[in-house]
Amino acid sequence: MSQLEGTGSDESDDAVFKALANSTRRRVLDLLKARPHTTGEVCEAFPDLDRTTVLQHIRVLEGADLVTGRKDGRTRLLALAPLPIKRIHDRWIGEYTRAAVGLLAQLDDDSPR
Repeated sequence: MSQLEGTGSDESDDAVFKALANSTRRRVLDLLKARPHTTGEVCEAFPDLDRTTVLQHIRVLEGADLVTGRKDGRTRLLALAPLPIKRIHDRWIGEYTRAAVGLLAQLDDDSPR
């Protein structure tokens, strides 16, 4: 199988990219990066949005496995789940970074002294 063919995680990668494409969802992830928050705390952090809209963004993040939620009594605690972002980094960003560093090294080797 070539690197351009599917790896079995293409659908989950698509969900992660879709989730990360929205600035509000990225801001939710930034909020959760510091520490877990209740659903209410996340909604309060976005006073310009109504609760239903924030909950829809949270559902997209949960669907992409970027956020996990667990019940704590009557509240729901949301936490960042960083593994999908690491998977994207390892598959896409890390590979391109290595290629770019290799090209820069080649340019340095080819430059006149």
